Amino acid sequence: MSEPILEAANVTKDLGSGAARVAALKGVSLALSGGELTLLMGPSGSGKTTLLSILGCMLSPTEGTVHVCQHSTAGLEPEELARLRREHVGFVFQSFHLFPTLSATDNVRLALDVRGEPRRAAKVRSREALAKVGLAHKIKAYPRELSGGEQQRVAIARAIVGNPSIILADEPTAALDGANGQAVMKLLAEIARERGHAVLIVTHDPRLLPFADRVVQIEDGRIIAEERGGIRQTLEDH
Repeated sequence: MSEPILEAANVTKDLGSGAARVAALKGVSLALSGGELTLLMGPSGSGKTTLLSILGCMLSPTEGTVHVCQHSTAGLEPEELARLRREHVGFVFQSFHLFPTLSATDNVRLALDVRGEPRRAAKVRSREALAKVGLAHKIKAYPRELSGGEQQRVAIARAIVGNPSIILADEPTAALDGANGQAVMKLLAEIARERGHAVLIVTHDPRLLPFADRVVQIEDGRIIAEERGGIRQTLEDH
């Protein structure tokens, strides 16, 4: 196994304060390597999205460490976390977060605009990213002219256009029908295996299991089990 691209060690996260404080994560450790698609599964309230937000540098842990491409997030200011996020992490969400007044190309180009990439070069790269997700014929289409599956493909193109090492996806198939969900998962698996990204997908949908190289189970803020190649390891007593 190659050196992890993304690694969390003994991460805890408290949400709220005083009597309302809740321990959302309780000593979670997780490492992600390139070329691998990992599913993070668990019931509602188990800490899946909180962990995803910490791994994606949108939240800081209460305790523990996070390394993104060997860069520690410890002590970083918000603007430094944002830079780390821009350079190394692509996000895909359940709701596509597309701007309705922008074409597919311009929605993808936004991810390069925040990096300060020249407009002409960004437009070319955006069209190339759309071609990679099978939407070369939709570069000028607006979100209202696209199906749900196509909109999610635009969102994936936006996530990969900057060539990040890590793709984090939060329930990326939940708003799609079965056929479109399967197509999106096939695409994400290809991104992991053929382009060497570390892909982590939060889901509660067992239909996604065939696409995974690895399945991590989280419950009540703790990782309790991991399965790879049909071999399951229970971790809750460790």
